[in-house]
Formats: sequence, structure tokens, C-alpha cells
Amino acid sequence: MKYFSKFFFIASLIFTLSHQLFANEINVYTSRHYDSDEKIYEDFKSLTGIKVNIISGKGKALMERLRLEGKNSPADLFITSDAGNLWKIQKDNMFRKILSEKIIKTVPDSARGPNNEWIGIAKRSRVIFYNPERVTDLEIKNITYEDLANPRWRGRLVVRSSGNIYNQSLVASLISSIGIERTEKWAKGIVKNFARKPQGNDRSQILAVANGEADIALANTYYIGLMLSGEKGEDQKKAAEKVSMIFPGQADNGTHINISGVGILKNAPNPSNAEKFIEYLLTDKVQKHIVDNTYEYSIKSNVPPNKLIAKFGLNFKTDETNASDFGKYNPEAVRLMDRAGWR
Repeated sequence: MKYFSKFFFIASLIFTLSHQLFANEINVYTSRHYDSDEKIYEDFKSLTGIKVNIISGKGKALMERLRLEGKNSPADLFITSDAGNLWKIQKDNMFRKILSEKIIKTVPDSARGPNNEWIGIAKRSRVIFYNPERVTDLEIKNITYEDLANPRWRGRLVVRSSGNIYNQSLVASLISSIGIERTEKWAKGIVKNFARKPQGNDRSQILAVANGEADIALANTYYIGLMLSGEKGEDQKKAAEKVSMIFPGQADNGTHINISGVGILKNAPNPSNAEKFIEYLLTDKVQKHIVDNTYEYSIKSNVPPNKLIAKFGLNFKTDETNASDFGKYNPEAVRLMDRAGWR
């Protein structure tokens, strides 16, 4: 760890010195892995003259890098998926309050962190995918997340591991709304219903349903968009066409909503430019670019989803649990899943 820390200190120092010549810039650490985001950076520079320097990597690695760099970090912005990750950075007292009224007025309360230290730039929903040839209308109608623990799904459910932040945030949201005891009972029921040991990413769960390995799966909405678009290959497109999608909780609390989000680092060398960039991310033009290329939902209600996602439903009830609760209850969610045997 000693040499690891020295490496990142030297790397961040080199990064800082190499960009000192650019007074009009921002340094972005991002775990978003979409090639389409490059156009956003390029267009922002063309519009404002502000250069966007990108350091990309996996969320956990970037968070560790920020911790190791500390006040010497050159980062202005941290962009990542899932409110749980944003909460962890805020808990380490590494974000500053976003001051722009334009940003605060655009992003709903449920998609902002405490003290407005981070905000959502896009939404994603964790929903249920099922095989319509093996799941009856009666079984799936008005289904809730809690229903997935029902014994009728024994040996029929697939989902990612407990180490996945998307699952951790779903469990955290349930803790927030129904309490620890009831959520733990639910998690134990989920484990009993596994068709296989948790493995793979969200697309793997959808493929398992399409291929008959399971009847039902939990996954984020944008994955089906990626598959149906053909970006992941013809085989995955054909598999996605075999499954149906339903929004859980429509007769209850609504469907779980998470975010991709951004925060400005406390020691950001270019905080004013950082706020300008976030304002740009929230314009209708950029929001449309995001939904058309990543298949997420816009953070703005007036920007419709991509047609591949819209066909599953435009007007669905959403759970209004504040995204900050996903981080607040994350440690308890992780312990609870471990106690339930969700590996």
C-alpha cells in the first residue's frame, strides 16, 4: 500500500503539472464507460473553449485514487454510476456544495445528495425481465420487488452478486422503505429462489432468461436497450427480443430509480468551470444525447427516453425514495445480504 500510495501521488503530480499550461480547463474522473460521452466533452470545448481532461476507470479504483491523492488531487469532477458511490465520496468529505441555482432547479430533490454536494445527470431503473412463454400473466401482473421472495419463484430467478452496487442500492432502498427485518426476510427468500449462483453482469441475467436457464431476472433498463440496438451483437439482440420487461411496484411504492451522477471535488482547481460543465450536462441537447446513446432515462421530465426503451412504457410510477438513502443504508445492506447468504 505504501508504494501504491506513492505511485498515485506521483501520477497525480505529473497530471497536475502537465495541465498547468491550460488555464481554461476541467479535470474529470469518470467511471462512465460510454464512447458516446466523448462527443459531449468535445462539444463542450467547442461551445465554451474549456478543455475537458479525462481520467477514466472503474468506480472503486477511481474512488481509491481520490482518497490517496487527497488535497493534491487535480480532479474537478467525479462522475459515476449509482448514488451509493457518490455517497461514499461525500461521506469522506471530498465534495463541495454545488452553488449553481440553474443546476439545483433542474434536478429533483430525490436525485440530489445532502447539502447539494452531488446530483444526478441521468436515471436508470432496476426492473424485472421475464420469459413470456414460461411466466403467466397472473404471476407477473402487479408484481413487486417483495414478490420475488415468494416460493412460487423457487429455482426460477437470476440476479447479480451481492457485491454489485446496483443490488446493494436496491436493498438499501428497501431498508429505507420497509425496514431492516422485513428486508432481511425478503433477501433470504430471494436466495432460496436462485436458479443458479449469482454471476455475470446484468446482460448475463437477461440472457439467462432468454436461453431458458431462468424464468425471471432483475436488471437495469438500459441493458435491454443496448442489446436491442445490436451494439452487443446479433445474438444478444435476438435474445433480448425473446424477453419481456415489467416495472415492479406499480400498485405499491413504484419502481426503484437510481442515477448516474456527478459531484465537484472539495479541492477542485477549476470549480467555476466544473459548474459550467454540469449545467451543460443538464441541457436538453445533452440529455437527449445521453438517452439516445446509453439508453438511460433523462433526469429531466421533458426529455423522452430512447424509442427502444420507450416501447416498454412511458408513464410508470417511480419510487421517490431519496437516492442519498442508497448510500446511507449501504453498509447495512451489505451486511444484511451477507447474513442472507446472497453471495
